[in-house]
Amino acid sequence: MKFRHFAGGLIAATIAAGPALADKLDDIIASGKLRCSVVLDFPPMGSRDADNNPIGFDVDYCNDLAAALGVDAEIVETPFPDRIPALVSGRVDVGVASTSDTLERARTAGFTIPYFAFTNVVLTKEDSGIDSYESLAEHTVGSVAGTYEGIQLEDDIKAWDKGGSFRPYQSQADVFLALAQGQIDATVVTSTVASSIVSGGKYEGLTIAGDAPYLPDYVGLIALRQEYGLLNYLDLFINQQVRTGRYEELYAKWLSGPAPDLTIDKAYR
Repeated sequence: MKFRHFAGGLIAATIAAGPALADKLDDIIASGKLRCSVVLDFPPMGSRDADNNPIGFDVDYCNDLAAALGVDAEIVETPFPDRIPALVSGRVDVGVASTSDTLERARTAGFTIPYFAFTNVVLTKEDSGIDSYESLAEHTVGSVAGTYEGIQLEDDIKAWDKGGSFRPYQSQADVFLALAQGQIDATVVTSTVASSIVSGGKYEGLTIAGDAPYLPDYVGLIALRQEYGLLNYLDLFINQQVRTGRYEELYAKWLSGPAPDLTIDKAYR
Protein backbone atom coordinates (compact mmCIF):
# COMPACT_ATOMS: atom_id res chain seq x y z
CA MET A 1 0.00 0.00 0.00
CA LYS A 2 2.84 2.38 0.87
CA PHE A 3 4.60 1.51 -2.41
CA ARG A 4 1.40 2.24 -4.35
CA HIS A 5 1.14 5.68 -2.71
CA PHE A 6 4.81 6.33 -3.44
CA ALA A 7 4.50 5.30 -7.10
CA GLY A 8 1.36 7.39 -7.50
CA GLY A 9 3.12 10.40 -6.03
CA LEU A 10 6.11 9.92 -8.33
CA ILE A 11 3.86 9.76 -11.41
CA ALA A 12 1.96 12.85 -10.30
CA ALA A 13 5.22 14.75 -9.77
CA THR A 14 6.43 13.73 -13.22
CA ILE A 15 3.19 14.91 -14.84
CA ALA A 16 3.34 18.19 -12.92
CA ALA A 17 6.89 18.78 -14.07
CA GLY A 18 5.78 18.48 -17.69
CA PRO A 19 7.89 17.64 -20.73
CA ALA A 20 11.49 18.88 -21.05
CA LEU A 21 11.57 22.23 -22.79
CA ALA A 22 13.67 22.66 -25.91
CA ASP A 23 16.39 25.29 -25.67
CA LYS A 24 17.53 27.83 -28.26
CA LEU A 25 20.01 25.43 -29.80
CA ASP A 26 17.20 22.94 -30.45
CA ASP A 27 15.00 25.73 -31.82
CA ILE A 28 17.67 26.81 -34.32
CA ILE A 29 18.21 23.28 -35.56
CA ALA A 30 14.48 22.64 -35.82
CA SER A 31 13.91 25.87 -37.74
CA GLY A 32 16.62 25.05 -40.27
CA LYS A 33 17.95 28.61 -40.07
CA LEU A 34 20.54 30.53 -38.06
CA ARG A 35 20.00 34.29 -37.90
CA CYS A 36 23.27 36.11 -37.24
CA SER A 37 23.57 39.82 -36.51
CA VAL A 38 26.58 41.18 -38.41
CA VAL A 39 27.83 44.77 -38.67
CA LEU A 40 28.19 45.48 -42.38
CA ASP A 41 29.96 48.85 -42.28
CA PHE A 42 33.00 47.43 -40.51
CA PRO A 43 35.36 46.00 -43.16
CA PRO A 44 36.99 43.55 -43.31
CA MET A 45 34.84 41.98 -40.60
CA GLY A 46 31.61 42.87 -42.39
CA SER A 47 30.72 44.84 -45.51
CA ARG A 48 28.99 44.44 -48.90
CA ASP A 49 30.49 43.58 -52.27
CA ALA A 50 29.73 45.24 -55.61
CA ASP A 51 26.57 43.17 -55.89
CA ASN A 52 25.42 44.22 -52.39
CA ASN A 53 26.09 40.76 -50.93
CA PRO A 54 27.37 40.56 -47.33
CA ILE A 55 31.06 39.64 -47.13
CA GLY A 56 33.77 39.60 -44.49
CA PHE A 57 35.33 37.62 -41.65
CA ASP A 58 32.18 37.73 -39.50
CA VAL A 59 29.98 36.74 -42.46
CA ASP A 60 32.15 33.70 -43.14
CA TYR A 61 32.17 32.87 -39.43
CA CYS A 62 28.36 32.87 -39.37
CA ASN A 63 28.27 30.68 -42.47
CA ASP A 64 30.71 28.24 -40.84
CA LEU A 65 28.56 28.08 -37.71
CA ALA A 66 25.41 27.45 -39.72
CA ALA A 67 27.17 24.68 -41.65
CA ALA A 68 28.27 23.04 -38.40
CA LEU A 69 24.65 23.11 -37.18
CA GLY A 70 23.37 21.80 -40.51
CA VAL A 71 21.16 24.84 -41.13
CA ASP A 72 21.06 27.82 -43.50
CA ALA A 73 22.66 31.11 -42.50
CA GLU A 74 20.73 34.39 -42.56
CA ILE A 75 22.84 37.54 -42.23
CA VAL A 76 20.92 40.29 -40.43
CA GLU A 77 22.60 43.66 -40.93
CA THR A 78 22.89 45.24 -37.50
CA PRO A 79 24.50 48.59 -36.59
CA PHE A 80 26.85 48.60 -33.61
CA PRO A 81 24.34 50.10 -31.12
CA ASP A 82 21.67 47.52 -32.05
CA ARG A 83 23.68 44.34 -31.55
CA ILE A 84 22.33 43.46 -28.11
CA PRO A 85 18.82 44.91 -28.67
CA ALA A 86 18.50 42.72 -31.78
CA LEU A 87 19.36 39.70 -29.68
CA VAL A 88 17.05 40.54 -26.78
CA SER A 89 14.12 41.36 -29.09
CA GLY A 90 14.43 38.00 -30.85
CA ARG A 91 15.35 39.39 -34.28
CA VAL A 92 18.53 37.30 -34.29
CA ASP A 93 19.70 34.08 -32.67
CA VAL A 94 23.41 34.83 -32.35
CA GLY A 95 25.58 37.91 -32.64
CA VAL A 96 28.65 37.46 -34.86
CA ALA A 97 29.34 41.16 -34.69
CA SER A 98 32.78 41.91 -33.20
CA THR A 99 31.24 42.55 -29.77
CA SER A 100 33.73 43.43 -27.02
CA ASP A 101 33.20 41.25 -23.96
CA THR A 102 32.64 43.98 -21.38
CA LEU A 103 31.18 43.27 -17.95
CA GLU A 104 28.47 45.86 -18.54
CA ARG A 105 27.25 44.11 -21.69
CA ALA A 106 27.42 40.75 -19.94
CA ARG A 107 24.62 41.90 -17.64
CA THR A 108 22.30 41.57 -20.64
CA ALA A 109 23.92 39.19 -23.12
CA GLY A 110 25.84 35.95 -22.75
CA PHE A 111 29.39 35.94 -24.15
CA THR A 112 31.53 33.13 -25.47
CA ILE A 113 35.28 32.80 -25.25
CA PRO A 114 37.04 35.19 -27.68
CA TYR A 115 36.80 34.39 -31.38
CA PHE A 116 38.83 37.46 -32.45
CA ALA A 117 41.06 40.15 -30.92
CA PHE A 118 41.62 43.71 -32.14
CA THR A 119 44.32 46.32 -31.62
CA ASN A 120 43.55 50.01 -32.19
CA VAL A 121 45.19 52.88 -34.09
CA VAL A 122 44.64 56.60 -34.66
CA LEU A 123 43.07 57.44 -38.03
CA THR A 124 43.31 61.06 -39.14
CA LYS A 125 43.79 63.30 -42.18
CA GLU A 126 47.26 63.71 -43.63
CA ASP A 127 47.35 67.47 -42.94
CA SER A 128 45.91 67.36 -39.41
CA GLY A 129 49.23 67.63 -37.59
CA ILE A 130 48.25 64.66 -35.44
CA ASP A 131 51.11 62.19 -35.08
CA SER A 132 50.31 60.20 -31.93
CA TYR A 133 47.49 59.23 -29.64
CA GLU A 134 48.49 61.82 -27.03
CA SER A 135 48.25 64.62 -29.62
CA LEU A 136 44.47 64.04 -29.77
CA ALA A 137 44.10 65.86 -26.46
CA GLU A 138 43.50 69.27 -28.07
CA HIS A 139 41.42 68.10 -31.03
CA THR A 140 37.82 67.24 -31.86
CA VAL A 141 37.56 63.48 -32.18
CA GLY A 142 34.74 61.03 -32.70
CA SER A 143 33.80 57.37 -32.65
CA VAL A 144 30.80 55.05 -32.67
CA ALA A 145 28.88 55.50 -29.42
CA GLY A 146 29.17 52.62 -26.97
CA THR A 147 32.01 50.78 -28.69
CA TYR A 148 35.14 49.74 -26.81
CA GLU A 149 37.35 52.28 -28.58
CA GLY A 150 34.67 54.98 -28.37
CA ILE A 151 34.38 54.63 -24.60
CA GLN A 152 38.17 54.66 -24.13
CA LEU A 153 38.63 57.69 -26.38
CA GLU A 154 35.88 59.73 -24.72
CA ASP A 155 37.24 58.93 -21.26
CA ASP A 156 40.76 60.03 -22.22
CA ILE A 157 39.59 63.28 -23.84
CA LYS A 158 37.79 64.15 -20.59
CA ALA A 159 40.77 63.13 -18.45
CA TRP A 160 43.26 65.15 -20.50
CA ASP A 161 41.05 68.25 -20.22
CA LYS A 162 43.11 70.20 -22.78
CA GLY A 163 40.33 71.63 -24.90
CA GLY A 164 39.59 68.53 -26.95
CA SER A 165 36.07 67.25 -27.46
CA PHE A 166 34.39 63.97 -28.33
CA ARG A 167 31.49 63.43 -30.73
CA PRO A 168 29.52 60.16 -30.75
CA TYR A 169 28.16 58.66 -33.97
CA GLN A 170 25.70 55.89 -34.76
CA SER A 171 27.79 53.99 -37.31
CA GLN A 172 31.35 53.56 -38.48
CA ALA A 173 30.40 55.00 -41.88
CA ASP A 174 29.19 58.18 -40.15
CA VAL A 175 32.55 58.50 -38.39
CA PHE A 176 34.57 58.15 -41.58
CA LEU A 177 32.36 60.66 -43.41
CA ALA A 178 32.71 63.14 -40.54
CA LEU A 179 36.48 62.70 -40.63
CA ALA A 180 36.68 63.11 -44.41
CA GLN A 181 34.50 66.26 -44.27
CA GLY A 182 36.53 67.85 -41.46
CA GLN A 183 33.81 67.65 -38.79
CA ILE A 184 36.27 65.77 -36.59
CA ASP A 185 40.07 65.71 -36.69
CA ALA A 186 40.63 62.05 -35.86
CA THR A 187 39.14 58.82 -34.63
CA VAL A 188 40.40 55.60 -33.10
CA VAL A 189 39.54 52.39 -34.92
CA THR A 190 40.83 48.87 -35.11
CA SER A 191 43.98 48.38 -37.13
CA THR A 192 42.05 46.05 -39.44
CA VAL A 193 39.48 48.71 -40.32
CA ALA A 194 42.05 51.49 -40.61
CA SER A 195 44.16 49.53 -43.09
CA SER A 196 41.07 48.71 -45.13
CA ILE A 197 39.89 52.33 -45.20
CA VAL A 198 43.29 53.79 -46.13
CA SER A 199 43.93 51.24 -48.89
CA GLY A 200 40.36 51.30 -50.17
CA GLY A 201 40.57 54.87 -51.41
CA LYS A 202 36.93 55.76 -50.73
CA TYR A 203 38.00 58.53 -48.35
CA GLU A 204 41.00 60.41 -49.72
CA GLY A 205 43.77 61.82 -47.58
CA LEU A 206 43.35 59.57 -44.54
CA THR A 207 46.36 58.13 -42.76
CA ILE A 208 47.25 56.06 -39.70
CA ALA A 209 49.03 58.14 -37.03
CA GLY A 210 50.28 55.59 -34.53
CA ASP A 211 48.85 53.08 -32.10
CA ALA A 212 46.24 53.75 -29.45
CA PRO A 213 47.51 52.44 -26.10
CA TYR A 214 44.50 50.26 -25.40
CA LEU A 215 44.51 46.68 -24.19
CA PRO A 216 43.71 44.09 -26.87
CA ASP A 217 40.00 44.18 -27.58
CA TYR A 218 38.77 40.60 -27.23
CA VAL A 219 35.40 39.99 -28.85
CA GLY A 220 33.00 37.09 -28.40
CA LEU A 221 29.92 35.67 -30.01
CA ILE A 222 26.78 36.66 -28.12
CA ALA A 223 23.53 34.89 -27.33
CA LEU A 224 20.82 35.30 -24.71
CA ARG A 225 22.57 34.91 -21.38
CA GLN A 226 20.19 32.20 -20.12
CA GLU A 227 20.81 29.96 -23.15
CA TYR A 228 23.55 27.86 -21.56
CA GLY A 229 23.25 25.03 -24.08
CA LEU A 230 23.74 27.35 -27.03
CA LEU A 231 26.59 29.26 -25.39
CA ASN A 232 28.34 25.98 -24.55
CA TYR A 233 28.01 24.90 -28.19
CA LEU A 234 29.38 28.24 -29.40
CA ASP A 235 32.41 27.93 -27.12
CA LEU A 236 33.17 24.50 -28.54
CA PHE A 237 32.65 25.79 -32.09
CA ILE A 238 35.24 28.55 -31.56
CA ASN A 239 37.61 25.99 -30.11
CA GLN A 240 37.14 23.82 -33.20
CA GLN A 241 37.69 26.78 -35.55
CA VAL A 242 41.11 27.31 -33.97
CA ARG A 243 42.06 23.63 -33.68
CA THR A 244 41.22 22.85 -37.29
CA GLY A 245 43.08 25.86 -38.67
CA ARG A 246 39.93 27.52 -39.99
CA TYR A 247 40.51 30.62 -37.83
CA GLU A 248 43.96 31.09 -39.40
CA GLU A 249 42.47 30.47 -42.86
CA LEU A 250 39.80 33.15 -42.44
CA TYR A 251 42.32 35.60 -41.03
CA ALA A 252 44.60 35.10 -44.02
CA LYS A 253 41.64 35.55 -46.37
CA TRP A 254 40.43 38.87 -44.96
CA LEU A 255 43.48 40.37 -43.25
CA SER A 256 47.25 40.06 -43.29
CA GLY A 257 50.00 39.04 -40.93
CA PRO A 258 49.77 36.49 -38.13
CA ALA A 259 46.35 35.89 -36.59
CA PRO A 260 46.06 37.33 -33.04
CA ASP A 261 46.50 34.92 -30.16
CA LEU A 262 43.12 34.34 -28.54
CA THR A 263 44.55 33.04 -25.27
CA ILE A 264 44.98 35.17 -22.17
CA ASP A 265 47.58 34.14 -19.62
CA LYS A 266 45.97 32.51 -16.57
CA ALA A 267 42.50 32.84 -18.14
CA TYR A 268 41.85 31.46 -21.67
CA ARG A 269 44.10 28.62 -22.82
